[in-house]
Amino acid sequence: MEKSQGAFIERLTIMVFLIASAIAAFSCLSLLASAIAIPRDAPLDTTLRFQPDGTFQISIFEDLHFGEAEDLDWGPQQDHNTTNLVMYPVIDREPSQLIVLNGDLITGENTYKENSTDYVDEVVSPLVCERKLWASTYGNHDSSYNLSRSDMYAREKTYPNSLTGNAVTAPDSGVTNYYLPIYTAGSSSIGKNTLPSFILYFFDSRGGDYYQEHNDTDSALIAQPDWVTAPVVSWYRSTMASFTKRNNGVPIPSIAFVHIPIYAMAAFQAQGVSATREPGINDDNPLATQGQWTPNGDGDGSVYNGQDVGFMSALLDAAQEHGLRAVFSGHDHGDSWCMPWTAALTDSLPNVTDGMKGKQGPKLCFGQHTGYGGYGNWIRGSRQVKIRDGEDGVETWVRFEDGSVNGGVVLNETYGQDVYPRVPDRYS
Repeated sequence: MEKSQGAFIERLTIMVFLIASAIAAFSCLSLLASAIAIPRDAPLDTTLRFQPDGTFQISIFEDLHFGEAEDLDWGPQQDHNTTNLVMYPVIDREPSQLIVLNGDLITGENTYKENSTDYVDEVVSPLVCERKLWASTYGNHDSSYNLSRSDMYAREKTYPNSLTGNAVTAPDSGVTNYYLPIYTAGSSSIGKNTLPSFILYFFDSRGGDYYQEHNDTDSALIAQPDWVTAPVVSWYRSTMASFTKRNNGVPIPSIAFVHIPIYAMAAFQAQGVSATREPGINDDNPLATQGQWTPNGDGDGSVYNGQDVGFMSALLDAAQEHGLRAVFSGHDHGDSWCMPWTAALTDSLPNVTDGMKGKQGPKLCFGQHTGYGGYGNWIRGSRQVKIRDGEDGVETWVRFEDGSVNGGVVLNETYGQDVYPRVPDRYS
C-alpha cells in the first residue's frame, strides 16, 4: 500500500510540474506574440561570472532537430513538444547560467531554402522568453543543400542572448569555433586583458552536405567532411598556450563542447561501458564518430582512418598541460554515458602518434537527446554541468522532461572507479 501510494504521489508531482511548465510556456509565448513582446535589444549582462556561491551551471540542449516534415501535422507537433515538454520544463527546474545548444538544432535536409533559418527563431524562443544566455555548436544536420551554417549564425546573432562565436575563418573549417571566458563572482571592471577563472571552448565538427552545391553530372549532393579541421586545432593550441603564458604558466581550467564525438569514445565503448562506473544508456553501439564519412554522405563506419587524430592529440595536450577537464558531445541519441580517457586507451587507438602515447585525456561525455525530432524515442532531457571556481572536478547529471533526475556523477580523478546507480532505458 505504501509503495503504491508513493508511486501515485510521484506521478501526481510530475503531472503538476508539467502543467505548471505548460502554463509558464504559454504565458511567455503569449508575451512574445503580443505588442509588449520582449525586444531583442533589451539590456542583458552577457558577461559570464561564477555565482556568489562559486558555482556555474550549464544546461545542454542537443539534437533538437527542428524543421522535420513541416508540411505534415506530426512535424510541427514534434517542435511544439520539444519546446513545451522538454525545454521549458528543464529551464524551470534548472537554474543554469548558460544554455549550450550542442548541435543538430535543425534537420536541414527536411527544410526549404526560403525558410530554413526561420527555425533558429523557433529553437531559441524559450531562451529569449526566459532571458537565458546561450552558446551553440553546429552539427551535421545543420548543413544541407537548403540550410547554411553561416546563415544560421547570422540569424542567431540578431539576438543579444546569443554568445555563439566564429573565431576561425579558415576555409571549410565550419563556423562555431570559439571560446567564452567565465570570471570570478563579483568581477566588475573586466577589460580585454582581464584573465578569466574558467574557459568554455566550442568546436564545429561539420558534416552534412554543402549548401547549394551538387555534382554537375548526376546532381548528387556534395557531402561535407565531419571532423574538426587542422586550422581549428592550430587556433585551439595557440589560444590555450596564450592563456597559460599570460597566467604565469598556470593552466586556466576549461571544458569543451563538440557535436560529433571523437574516436576515443568508440574505442572505449568497444572495450565495454560499465553500467555502474559509467552510468547512462548505451544503445547506440557501435556509436558514430568524427571521420565516418563517405563521398556521398552516407557514413557507414568503414572509412575511418584517423581524420580526428589531430584534434584528439590537441585534447590530450590540453588535459595534460592546459587544464581541460571534460568534453561534451551529442550526435548518438541512444548514448548518455561519460568515460575516463586513460593512457592505455590512448595507446590502443588506431593511427596514434608518438606524441600522443602515454597521455591521459579529459573525461568524455554524451549528453541526452533533447528533441522530439531525430531518431529514437528515448526519454528526452538535458545534461546539466556544474563547475566550481577554484575546485577540481565537474558535477553532471541529466534532468528529464518529466522532472526526474538520473545519472548524476562527479568527473574527477576517481571517475571510472567510483560506483553509481544504474540508469535504466526509458522512453517517451
